[in-house]
Amino acid sequence: MSIDLNSDLGEGFGHWSLGDDDALLGIVTSANVACGFHASDASIMRRVCEQAVASGVVIGAQVGYRDLPGFGRRFIDIEPDALTQDVIYQIGALEAFARVAGSRVRYVKPHGALYNAIVHHEEQAGAVVRAILDYDRTLPVMGLPGSVWLRQAEEAGLTVVREAFADRAYTPGATLVSRRLPGAVLHDADEIADRCLAMATGKPVTDIDGDALTLSPDSICVHGDTAGAVDIARAVKEALTAAGVTVAPFAP
Repeated sequence: MSIDLNSDLGEGFGHWSLGDDDALLGIVTSANVACGFHASDASIMRRVCEQAVASGVVIGAQVGYRDLPGFGRRFIDIEPDALTQDVIYQIGALEAFARVAGSRVRYVKPHGALYNAIVHHEEQAGAVVRAILDYDRTLPVMGLPGSVWLRQAEEAGLTVVREAFADRAYTPGATLVSRRLPGAVLHDADEIADRCLAMATGKPVTDIDGDALTLSPDSICVHGDTAGAVDIARAVKEALTAAGVTVAPFAP
């Protein structure tokens, strides 16, 4: 039994930092590196890619809307063709720094409002799928199980990676509870570790209403910007390892 642990990294900008990238790179197996549109810059991308390679962590492109002030958490009604080009642009930027560091981009994960929009938004999901097909159709793509995005990606012949979130509450429909609502983000490291172990072994967790929900992900995201993120990530990995679950990247 094996599971990947991923985290959103490189989300600072200039002198502003967010999360402890170096510590998390010592725990997770895949790094979703921001590509400069919702966060990050050239210096940050290079540093995170170099540290990821040194730590044996797989590099993925974390692509989003062009929205630095809103951290990519605001929906943008962008034309599908423009969104396709924006996604290609972001992957290409990160690819340059990954190659300089001795690696390459090995998967793509949308960020924030884009991630949530393409759960249901057919046109924008198709635009992101087209970006991957145009850039490199061998790249796996990560997203929410049951989303329009993963359905379209699979229909297009892309490899899909089904993701669950360690520290986020779920609706009965297996979507994420809005961050604007109480209880949307979990903070207790032991509770989160128990939930992740259940997810990784095919057992149910509780949704926001207290009912059972089975997710069965290929990868679990431990957010780098949650309070106590490093302790949470460490607790999750220790719980998985202690139960005999191998923590390893999904991408070669």
